[in-house]
Amino acid sequence: MIIADVDAQPTVAVKSLAAAKAFYGEVLGLKPVGSNAPMVQTYLAGRTVLVVYESQFAGTNQATAITWPLGGRFDQAFAELQGKGVRFEHYDMPGVTRTGDLHEVAGMKLAWFKDPDGNIIHIGNYGH
Repeated sequence: MIIADVDAQPTVAVKSLAAAKAFYGEVLGLKPVGSNAPMVQTYLAGRTVLVVYESQFAGTNQATAITWPLGGRFDQAFAELQGKGVRFEHYDMPGVTRTGDLHEVAGMKLAWFKDPDGNIIHIGNYGH
């Protein structure tokens, strides 16, 4: 299948593209790329293109929308986000211990936060 050979593009709905640009561009430090339609902005995250677009349904997803598997760079990214005032979410899950904003399970460090529209973003120390 052709689809299996092409990189997918995560797509996140937002209410205000201006607020999203401040969050994704300045807080997360993602680089805007490509030519963009009036209600769409694309960003480069590693080798992945993230599509952010305006929609009346922004923030209605109550599950994780974007995940960054940061591997050994987790602690630095977590500290950078804290330094930028990102407010982390707290979840109670079976077998998961939480210390402050950090969730831990089986040697994994996990954290969640939301963009201005309530889209849930996850980072973890697994992967890369």
